[in-house]
Amino acid sequence: MENYLGLSWGLFVAIFGGLVGLKWLLRSVNCWLYESNLGEKRFSLPPGDMGWPLIGNMWSFLRAFKSCNPDSFISSFVSRFGPSGLYKALMFGNPSIIVTVPEACKRVLTDDEYFKPGWPSSTLKLIGRKSFIGSITYEEHKRLRRLTAAPVNGHEALSIYVGYIEENVKLDLEKWAGMGQIEFLTELRRLTFRIIMHIFLSSESEQVMEALEKEYTALNYGVRAMAINLPGFAYYKALKARKNLVAIFQTIVDERRERRKDTQPTLKKDMMEALLDTEDENGRRLDDEEIIDILVMYLNAGHESSGHITMWATVFLQEHPEVFQKAKAEQEAIVRNRPPTQNGLTLKEVRQMDYLSKVIDETLRVVTFSFVVFREAKADVNISGLNGIIPGVDDFMEELVFGSYAPPVHDEN
Repeated sequence: MENYLGLSWGLFVAIFGGLVGLKWLLRSVNCWLYESNLGEKRFSLPPGDMGWPLIGNMWSFLRAFKSCNPDSFISSFVSRFGPSGLYKALMFGNPSIIVTVPEACKRVLTDDEYFKPGWPSSTLKLIGRKSFIGSITYEEHKRLRRLTAAPVNGHEALSIYVGYIEENVKLDLEKWAGMGQIEFLTELRRLTFRIIMHIFLSSESEQVMEALEKEYTALNYGVRAMAINLPGFAYYKALKARKNLVAIFQTIVDERRERRKDTQPTLKKDMMEALLDTEDENGRRLDDEEIIDILVMYLNAGHESSGHITMWATVFLQEHPEVFQKAKAEQEAIVRNRPPTQNGLTLKEVRQMDYLSKVIDETLRVVTFSFVVFREAKADVNISGLNGIIPGVDDFMEELVFGSYAPPVHDEN
């Protein structure tokens, strides 16, 4: 009996030790793969954990961000490795440095001499290589922003659509009032997507609009998923959605270009027409791929972020009645000051909404809908006061900037 117990205990210890050793071996694979080419620099990397082979830290990342406590992902690094502010990890298929403290985030986001925009290759395949996040040069990035600033955010463009936005919001509010209990976020996403679709593609049919919304839902799930290109996985479905979106947009671009050959441009233009017209100082216009990737990017943002931020602003206003009363009083004052002949909202009035603008800004700060910002280091960077270097892009792929909860931007007044 004693021999049997001794044998069982020894077998248990051997199995347990083997499992611990196997776990250590598997957790070391990524370090060997990605740090071996750094030479002596690997000893200067920040503390961290590069996770499991292939998937890296994505499982714990996605689990945290789908839970009620998304901060638990960063908290796990802080509890295991201390409050260093920099941590190494393997995210979205790339070796990465996670940056969490405000001073380091500010350096990474604002220092264009040592950092540049950079996104994981899995995301680029979904959004497009010629979008703002694509694998383009810094000069090309600035060119695209300059060319699209006026058509998308210019005074003339915004003035044209204020009336349309107001009318649709009023109609939906009346509809929701008669529906009893509603799924607020779902209804907001439909509203904001319909508005941005009209702004970009006003003349397209309802069927096209519905098809695009379906594809964008699949695309957005893939952006936040592990990059596993196998049937049944969200990323696989997102790649198919991207392919379908490109086909739809290419058809629309071709039809618009053909139509413009036969007819004079109309005075009332949507954003698609504006993108077809815009040109830089050298007379160079956007090509089809640039237009399509810009549309994919902007419409994806309109499908997700606008609805979520509107929902959270509404929730916070309900939770803070004193803030709600101040925001409401501002709106009532604007309406009282309208000329008797004016019907509807104007862009000038929108720009008078100082307090509401602060509410929106604070919502954006607290909610942080854009859960991470990607940047690439052009060369090795040391950030004063923090332990560890940020390797250049030739060694590590990107820096993930996780926003920390800084003090409120706006005071109570």
